[in-house]
Amino acid sequence: MDRDGFARLLHDFTLSAESGDGERFARHFTEDAIYYDYIYGPHKSRAEIARMMEQMFHRDADDYRWEMFDPVFENGTGYAWSLSSFRSRVPQFEGQRVVIDGMSRFLIRDGLISEYRESVNGGVAMAQLGVEPERMSKVFKRWAGWLKDRPETVAYLARPRKVPDK
Repeated sequence: MDRDGFARLLHDFTLSAESGDGERFARHFTEDAIYYDYIYGPHKSRAEIARMMEQMFHRDADDYRWEMFDPVFENGTGYAWSLSSFRSRVPQFEGQRVVIDGMSRFLIRDGLISEYRESVNGGVAMAQLGVEPERMSKVFKRWAGWLKDRPETVAYLARPRKVPDK
């Protein structure tokens, strides 16, 4: 896959996410793929990814839009900046519009996504919803735990600090 192929994959990927059709969305992934969602956590396999999209995300969000920009792709890894927006369906926040600025990393195998990770400022999204500070604090602590427990983070912290060249 080259950069243009990756850009086409991103276009189809986001349109599928907007559609709410979980099976359509999941077809962009390998059978053993992992989708790491910053709200709903990790989902392993096409079936779980489809379930997350239909029964979690589109249960909680309406009028969903997602666009990817500035795709970069090399050696099976792709990155893109994105903007997404939705209106909340969660009763406590019904109708609130949220806009999210994020970065996504895609690992690609045989033209399909084998791993998806995103980095967004979820606090900005919660502020747009009007989430109470006490609840935000609990969520931020959970996210901090997820970050600290990730194998990549554990390995990073275990490595000695590099000494800069003088």
